[in-house]
This record gives sequence, C-alpha cells and structure tokens, in this order.
Amino acid sequence: KIHKFTDLIVWQEGHKLVLMVYRTIQSFPVKEKFGLSNQLTRAAVSVTSNIAEGFSRQTQKEKTQFYYMSLGSLTEVQNQLLIAKDLRYITQNEFDRVYEQTQYVHKLINGLIKSSKKFILNT
Repeated sequence: KIHKFTDLIVWQEGHKLVLMVYRTIQSFPVKEKFGLSNQLTRAAVSVTSNIAEGFSRQTQKEKTQFYYMSLGSLTEVQNQLLIAKDLRYITQNEFDRVYEQTQYVHKLINGLIKSSKKFILNT
C-alpha cells in the first residue's frame, strides 16, 4: 500500500535519476557551476519535487497537473543532457546511462498521469 510519496516507484526511480545527475555534473567544468550544472540539477530535483507535491494534493485534477509539470522538468533534463554531451562535458556512455533512466522515469510518469486521468473520468 502507498502511504507516502516515497512509496511511489515513479518517485523512487526519479530519485535515482537525481542522484545520477548530481554524480554526472561533478565532471563538468567549474565555469558551468552557475550555468548548465545548476539548470540540470534544478530540473532533475523538480521532477521528484512535483511528484511529491502532486501526491499531497487533494483532487486528482491537481495531482495530474503536478505530474505534468514533472514530465516537463524531465524533458528539460533530457535536453540539458544532450547539451552536456554535445559540449563533451560527459561521455557517450555517461549520457546513455543517465538518458536511459530519464526514459524509464518518463514511462512511469506517463503511467501515473494516465491512471490519474482515468480516475478523474470514473468519478
């Protein structure tokens, strides 16, 4: 049974993504500390923060809105990872590993949104 947001598999996998992003930016140049590094970590944290906030909302419509915001933040992470790879701040292997996790989290968030929308339609 799910009692708190940390019980959600989507949050758990999103949290893994956040940790992967934090480890990945350690190889970025110092000049990116307030640039791409900051944007990437903020977007990654926003993925799980919006899932957590949506979980605590009262209506399914509100929950779904936050899950959509989480999906938007995840897309930002994907975009910023592409930039990091193209600038050669990360290797292709590092990119592939983290990007694969973003795709998995994307599927989970989509499932969460579908289930929330289904619940709205059935009430």
